[in-house]
Amino acid sequence: MPNDNTPILIGTGLTVQKEKDAAKAKSPLALLAEAAQAAIADAALDKTQIDTVAGIRFVTDSPEGRNLPFGKYNNIGLSVARHLDIEPTQALIAATGGNSPQMMINELAERIANGDVGTAMLVGGEGLGSIMAALGQGVDHSQNAGWNDDVDGPREEIGVEKDGCSPVERRHMLYYPVNYYPIFENALRHHLGRDMPTHMQKLGELMQPFTEVAAQNPYSWFPVARSAEEIATVNDSNRLVGYPYPKYMNSVIRIDQASAVILTSVGKARQMGIDESKWVYLHGCAEANDIWNPIERPELHRSHAMKGMAELALEMAGWQVADIDYFDLYSCFPVAVEVACREMGIAEDDPRPFTVTGGLPYFGGAGNAYTLMSVALMAQKLRANPGSKGFCNGNGWFLTKHSLGLYSTAPFEGDWQRQAPSVLQGKIDAMETLPYVDEANGAGTIESYTVAHVAGKDADGIIIGRMESGERFCAHMTREGGQIDRLMAEDCVGLTGTLAVNQNQLNIFTPDN
Repeated sequence: MPNDNTPILIGTGLTVQKEKDAAKAKSPLALLAEAAQAAIADAALDKTQIDTVAGIRFVTDSPEGRNLPFGKYNNIGLSVARHLDIEPTQALIAATGGNSPQMMINELAERIANGDVGTAMLVGGEGLGSIMAALGQGVDHSQNAGWNDDVDGPREEIGVEKDGCSPVERRHMLYYPVNYYPIFENALRHHLGRDMPTHMQKLGELMQPFTEVAAQNPYSWFPVARSAEEIATVNDSNRLVGYPYPKYMNSVIRIDQASAVILTSVGKARQMGIDESKWVYLHGCAEANDIWNPIERPELHRSHAMKGMAELALEMAGWQVADIDYFDLYSCFPVAVEVACREMGIAEDDPRPFTVTGGLPYFGGAGNAYTLMSVALMAQKLRANPGSKGFCNGNGWFLTKHSLGLYSTAPFEGDWQRQAPSVLQGKIDAMETLPYVDEANGAGTIESYTVAHVAGKDADGIIIGRMESGERFCAHMTREGGQIDRLMAEDCVGLTGTLAVNQNQLNIFTPDN
């Protein structure tokens, strides 16, 4: 018999919008309210019982999106609550990052267990698809109801909100995930000793099952099953984005999706008359940040935070990886899945599917809120298969911020208590970091690289490497002598050369003859 203060998930809701006429599109606020209403109906809950709301930030909260004229909300959870005539006593807002939904669930679960929250609703989603369509179609929603909302009321920020990399990384275009994740991929490929054709075949095989799940999901943005060869082959439909990744290996962010979940305690659920068939228990949870700036990580193909987090959550649940029935591994890019498998003890050829949604490149990468959708769909799957076990992880910035939740309809026995996140974080923060240079002059060796393909611009080679002194550098490849094409024609990990700073304060790498 679970304790009365044991936290449980009791309601889930999801929605997707594919309206092509931007003038007719629902606002992001309306989408989230729709998902919230679905979650309330799913739990058969009196909405006045919700005392706490929490929200996930939109892409418009990121530095690149702050200049957009609409789709801005200072406290989206409270905006949704008031849209639904709910007046909560607490409102939380998460830091940006794909880790945030599971991090917020962990936080709310702890507050429920401690008696600080009675019933909480967490909402998140993205309306960037309609926002960008409106801008392209000349539709101005800036004065339309629901497209912006600056609301007064309770507001508590949760999580770490700061730049995802150092100034030198930003200066060399490594502030964009589409540029950094391919660098992690190339580092892992080299670590595994694979040539590029072999590795690309493996990536296609890894992601093919994701597309098959997405094809069967009514909430998917791209419900299309693709073969491994189709995913991995570069052509006009599947252009290169950040070498070696073509389009079909990149998260899609211009989507309109929303989700909501409702949490409470076992005792409160009984008082409210919530049917036990709706109850999903959070058996284990954890979160941690890796060494913050990727340039300072001694190994570019590792995530010590993922490893420690999985060990901690599984210990809390009393489970092993072999016990898991369903996974949803964060899949913004293939390397996020590969690293999660390697660090969490999951074989890449494990027959269990790695997603319940279809993954971020195919189901949809709802900005910071994807993992809320994976949790909602995981809960639905676990309800349909009572006693089965689910595993959902989230990832933010550049394999930097991580969160994990282990779920089941089987009751959690004993006292629900998570270890303070500061304990694991303290161990990671004590790890030795790699020194780096801001201005790179002298001899160096390529450690990993990518070639950025931005529409309307020349391809750009971006490099991470080591100076002779052992310090890390980041640089762009020289454009002379076809060297950028060379990065894609041969394996350039280990290539030596000379570095110098140009007039734009960029480090330029020129290979030795």
